[in-house]
Amino acid sequence: MTSISLQNVTVDFPIYNARGRSLKNRVMKMATGGSINSESGGVVVVRGLDNINIELSRHDRIGLIGHNGSGKTTLLRVLTGVYAPTSGKVDIRGKCTSLINISLGIDPEATGRQNIFLRGALLGFKKEEMKERLQEIEDFSELGDFLEMPVRTYSSGMQLRLAFSISTILQPEILIMDEWLATGDEGFKAKANQRLNELVEKTQILVIASHAKDLLAKNCNRVVWLEHGKVRMDGAPSEVLDAYFGP
Repeated sequence: MTSISLQNVTVDFPIYNARGRSLKNRVMKMATGGSINSESGGVVVVRGLDNINIELSRHDRIGLIGHNGSGKTTLLRVLTGVYAPTSGKVDIRGKCTSLINISLGIDPEATGRQNIFLRGALLGFKKEEMKERLQEIEDFSELGDFLEMPVRTYSSGMQLRLAFSISTILQPEILIMDEWLATGDEGFKAKANQRLNELVEKTQILVIASHAKDLLAKNCNRVVWLEHGKVRMDGAPSEVLDAYFGP
């Protein structure tokens, strides 16, 4: 059974060699979303998440909201295994895929076609599997002969087209997203939105962080509001979104 369980999850980031930063630390306390504490030896500790408890099961569509620095990205990275909790327990059951950084693993010196296999390997695909999906990726990207050129010669939009086309060929059980992805010209954006909608529809659990009220109301059955690394509110989208954005 696909599920996510976070029990008393806390994530701390120690900052070493922090002596003489008292003024800077006071400023950071006013500006940052997380909490900042000092330990002996001049070590500053930034708490990214503070005692988070979340349970998700199949068919859950959860949206994360909160101001910049509230802990959304830290939580997403815990869910994808990038960060290990300082304390608490994370139990994820199901194939989890992240669309947080779709350009991860793209080599600017390699050709577009070579990068299809490089990025595919990072996503867990075998070479033979990528060969079977190669034509689909090439056709979706609409990059044509540019696939024979080094990626460093691409525009930023072309690079995102390539990365998006590769990263969305899989069908995960758990999908982690940091904002809704839409790239390229209007024609390609329409294709990208259609593919994302299909991906989300088939995904068993979705976790998406966003600042877009309408998008979260449309795609989520639950919204969690994070503030200073803690859960301030967790409930129905209409209730939480109205409390955060205003009715």
